[in-house]
Amino acid sequence: MEDCLFCKIAAGEIPSNKLFEDDRILAFYDIDPQAPVHFLVIPKQHIPSAAALTEENGPLLGHVFATISRLCKELGVENGYRVVSNVGQDGGQSVPHLHFHVLAKRSLAWPPG
Repeated sequence: MEDCLFCKIAAGEIPSNKLFEDDRILAFYDIDPQAPVHFLVIPKQHIPSAAALTEENGPLLGHVFATISRLCKELGVENGYRVVSNVGQDGGQSVPHLHFHVLAKRSLAWPPG
């Protein structure tokens, strides 16, 4: 998508603090971290939100979550982490591109705010 912030980051047009990248996804640290470990994982393909996913996206999502697991192990996350995907305005989605926040290394209350 032409005017999408995360598409521009995935294309390298906007710099990011990359944690991982392959041909399908990009993981990078959040610019406004809400936990000692806070990174985002985005597909390079533009998908507006989790609401736009179909069963055909299953392999991509499996890759996303396997990568999150591996990255958390590499970062020494031992006591758990939270994966969040906000959907729509009421869900708190500020960038209309599917992304997963990974937060760790602090206690995360439930329910969230």
